[in-house]
Amino acid sequence: MTMCLAVPLRLMEIHNKEGIAEAGGIRRSVRLDFIRNPQVGDYVLVHAGFAMERLSQEQALQNLQALQEVANAL
Repeated sequence: MTMCLAVPLRLMEIHNKEGIAEAGGIRRSVRLDFIRNPQVGDYVLVHAGFAMERLSQEQALQNLQALQEVANAL
């Protein structure tokens, strides 16, 4: 059984419908087709290379902390 996971990332650069997003020092290219009016600094929930929705900073940081706790437990 495989589990897919969406990860909160912060947009660092935007070039048309593609952006560079970062979390924990790791940068990824993400598609922004589903985000209306994306802005540098926005936190977005990314799954399979696509930003699926915008998150508040508080939501994003809580999710990142939870992911870190899971990683530490493994």
